[in-house]
Amino acid sequence: MAVTKGEKVLVEAFDIPTDFVVVLVRAIAAAGGLPLVTTYQQPVLRELLRHATVDQMTLIEDVKKREMEQVQCYAVIRGSNNISEMSDVPTDRMAIYEKHWQSAVHSKVRVPNTKWVVLRWPHSSMAQLAGMSTEAFEDFYFRVCAGVNYAKMEEACRPLADLMRKTDLVEITGPGTDLRFSIKGIGAEPCSGERNIPDGECFSCPTIDSAEGVIRFTAETIYRGTVFSGITLKLKAGKIVDASAASIELTKKLNDILDVDEGARRIGEWSLGFNPFIMKPMRDVLFDEKIAGSFHFTPGQAYESCGNGNKSQIHWDMVNIQRPDFGGGEIKFDGKLIRKDGLFVLPELLALNPDQLGAAS
Repeated sequence: MAVTKGEKVLVEAFDIPTDFVVVLVRAIAAAGGLPLVTTYQQPVLRELLRHATVDQMTLIEDVKKREMEQVQCYAVIRGSNNISEMSDVPTDRMAIYEKHWQSAVHSKVRVPNTKWVVLRWPHSSMAQLAGMSTEAFEDFYFRVCAGVNYAKMEEACRPLADLMRKTDLVEITGPGTDLRFSIKGIGAEPCSGERNIPDGECFSCPTIDSAEGVIRFTAETIYRGTVFSGITLKLKAGKIVDASAASIELTKKLNDILDVDEGARRIGEWSLGFNPFIMKPMRDVLFDEKIAGSFHFTPGQAYESCGNGNKSQIHWDMVNIQRPDFGGGEIKFDGKLIRKDGLFVLPELLALNPDQLGAAS
């Protein structure tokens, strides 16, 4: 967060050891910052959302927005003993929460106006999601979060960001995917450890009505506490006109989310992932969207930087992995092949491939 003297810093901690919060408060104070702390427990938050009303969430919005407007820096450290804790919160109650808390406070105030950073806490539930032993996951967690040479990543990503800023037409093909859209005039933003930990992506956004075709996502995704698999989206003139998932129940839940507002069926982000140590999905989007050889395509809210103006209370990063072990695929910029089967092919982009970027200094 690069905290400087006198800056107010809001820390939100979800189900993590108090010792870490204490250390963080000390570090903020040592930098001259003024720490403010809010702690949450997921079972309590679940019950709050299960009884959500518009009046209640409007009050919370007023309080939380006022708090966020007063700070210059924000850090959230999120743990979860049960990744499905929110799975039985009614859809209409979750929509109220997303509109009046998540979107109104975080998307509209925190993201554009603070120096923010997001971090997961490595609970055993994450090890289970990743299909690893607790010890193996601990090694993985610190490797992908802290073992990356972010300075090297930042330098390697500059040519990609420059190329994306000059690009008009993007074409993506692969099993079940034949998609095209324009990013002309949108820009690109490289991400190398300043906002998300772990990091490793460069994002842009389709122009609002340009996305055409079909995309089938190869990674499972969790949203509102539910695991979604087999998501396929069909787009016409920038809008999702058909959406399906692996079962009838999941398809209904998927469409319920996409019908929450007008902007939920339009795309608010497109990004290429290249963290060299993240190679398979673990059902946590903060990790999965950085998978080497992946891209994510995001229904919902667009960022103010590199955005198309789309507004929505959702922002759902859905991940497609294009390495051969996930079926392969190609990405072309203005007709030129940029990445094949998850590996960049242009000479100026080779430094972003895992064999180059994974070498620690």
